[in-house]
Amino acid sequence: MTSLILPTSDGGTREYRLRPATTWAKPTAPLASRRAYAAAHVIPEVTADNTPGAPARLDWEATLGYRHELWSYGLGVADAMDTAQRGMGLDWAATQQLIKRTGAEAGSVVSAGGTATAGMTVRDLVSCGAGTDQLDLATLPSGAAGLQAVLAAYREQVAVVSEAGPKVILMASRALAQAASGPEDYLKVYSTLLQEADQPVVLHWLGTMFDPALAGYWGSDSVDEATETFLCLIRENADKVDGVKVSLLDASHEIALRAALPEGVRLYTGDDFNYPELIDGDGTLHSDALLGIFAAIYPAASAALQSYDAGDAAKARAILDSTRELGKHIFSAPTFYYKTGIAFLSWLNGKQPGFQMVGGLHSGRSVVHLATTFELADEAGLLKDPALAAFRMSDFLRINGVGV
Repeated sequence: MTSLILPTSDGGTREYRLRPATTWAKPTAPLASRRAYAAAHVIPEVTADNTPGAPARLDWEATLGYRHELWSYGLGVADAMDTAQRGMGLDWAATQQLIKRTGAEAGSVVSAGGTATAGMTVRDLVSCGAGTDQLDLATLPSGAAGLQAVLAAYREQVAVVSEAGPKVILMASRALAQAASGPEDYLKVYSTLLQEADQPVVLHWLGTMFDPALAGYWGSDSVDEATETFLCLIRENADKVDGVKVSLLDASHEIALRAALPEGVRLYTGDDFNYPELIDGDGTLHSDALLGIFAAIYPAASAALQSYDAGDAAKARAILDSTRELGKHIFSAPTFYYKTGIAFLSWLNGKQPGFQMVGGLHSGRSVVHLATTFELADEAGLLKDPALAAFRMSDFLRINGVGV
């Protein structure tokens, strides 16, 4: 068996032996019992100026290839989201290209009619975030003018997504959090957008652990009060809401919200800590998924959903549970650096030529943290080629002075 020397948090090292590769079967029919989107990351050109503040230059072949990989396992793709570094390196110019290119690639998958995606539409295959990140927060006006600027920015991005074909996800907005004076401002902006939508959209509620700039979203620092505003919006516009993605890392809150949603509105869990029990459900209701962690565990996630389809809920839950420790580690505080772990696993698995991220975010985690990511991924059977992963991990450690 392949082995290598891993660093420990006390400054020492230890030997680690890798497990044999796990074979994860791809689905032979579209996944049916749960709807799932994996929030995919982006892969930059390795020779680009991948430093903080530099414009994003993406490796389109690798970035789009990763999306095809996710589709081949029967999963939808959530694109242009925080996993793709919206607000953390991916500028609006690059985001527009990402939305358009991913929409076109999804169209090619629909035309090809593969077994895992047969009969699916572009909207089934991909949902894309529409936000307001083209706005400069430093110059955003206050009051009604600020709200109008937010509304115009949302409209611009919704138009780009709609024209490209994917389902629209109305992302949480830093600009709206800055401009809004209370719940009524959130209701006014979102209600306007929902009434203008030509097809149902996904509403996105992102917690401060993912983005501290979203404090007080929905007009209150109280989660209970914010939830009431959120539910009011949904109930008054239920025909325009496909579902809600909630990323608060609070399972009890999600369960209560799920039960309070109008019939036909899905709860897409964004809880990367508690997704096994939330997807499994309580016997009456379950959450669907729109998860960043699914971009890292997609072969296992697909296998779990295939087991649900086959009526073997116990096996499905066991597979999801086997990935929990990896998810908790990748999304550990500071949680907004989880993207680094997802890109690192992509590199270890040969899905990108270098461990690079736009905006220099590949420096967001320590060597010890990434070594643990490697180990937990191996234990979960998520290193596709353990020998390749060990070779790349060994090079990474040596370059960073471990064992030298």
